Amino acid sequence: MTTRKLQQIIRSIPTSDGAGVKLRRSLGQAPGMRLDPFLMLDEFSSESADDYIAGFPDHPHRGFETVTYMLDGHMLHQDHLGNRGDLVSGSAQWMTAGRGIIHSEMPQQQSGRMRGFQLWINLPAREKMKPASYRDIPPEAIPQRSLAGGGQVKVIAGTLAVDGSKLAGPIQGISTEPLLIDVRLPAGAVFASELAAGHSAFVYVYEGALAVGPAHEARTLAAHEAGVLSAGDEVCVRADGHAAFLLLAARPLGEPVVQYGPFVMNTRDEIEQAIADYRNGQLV
Repeated sequence: MTTRKLQQIIRSIPTSDGAGVKLRRSLGQAPGMRLDPFLMLDEFSSESADDYIAGFPDHPHRGFETVTYMLDGHMLHQDHLGNRGDLVSGSAQWMTAGRGIIHSEMPQQQSGRMRGFQLWINLPAREKMKPASYRDIPPEAIPQRSLAGGGQVKVIAGTLAVDGSKLAGPIQGISTEPLLIDVRLPAGAVFASELAAGHSAFVYVYEGALAVGPAHEARTLAAHEAGVLSAGDEVCVRADGHAAFLLLAARPLGEPVVQYGPFVMNTRDEIEQAIADYRNGQLV
């Protein structure tokens, strides 16, 4: 097997979104900092309500999928379809914007820690105009397992091959075949897993630091950094002290990406149409 190396480091930058929610953006901070089919990864984390209380009022999307994974806190999702869903600590939501959705994500707490992630994954051209849909995933629906070498893993999407067995997450059957896992390791512990050879992959560290890659070529990836991995069919990391990280992989689309804010299409004409549809009340 070929162990993937740490090919590029993208340091997240402080920014804000929605009505002023403070967050850190790694992938997606610039058009050249995407990893097909991943468009963006935001990390939000604060003990101060002033940093998140304004939330994300009604806003549109078209042409991609959004994944919200909550570590701590409580947010309410509502959309134009009449759906309501609670995002609580340890839960996730997988939303396919498709041809269009208008939704909001608003905090349901006045104090305490709000911490989690939002990931954007592109849709292939043939799926960009399919009907919108979403799935709320409660904490108890996300499988977790203790690792042989110490630590714990949760699988939100895809199937993980680790420690000689497989662990399947609740999200399956997506065309980009995404893998999304959350791993916590004690100091010195090693995590190794197979990865599909042709898939794009990256690691995002949100606590501690990791040594990524083959032992003789390992590079350090620190907290709030995304590490893009080279080609290969295995990933191997070692925790430098306690560490917590996301591992993400998916099949690249190899299609043009034209983005205008919350719209991600394949051509400029399609973006112009999305803008016109939104203005005319015909986005959805």
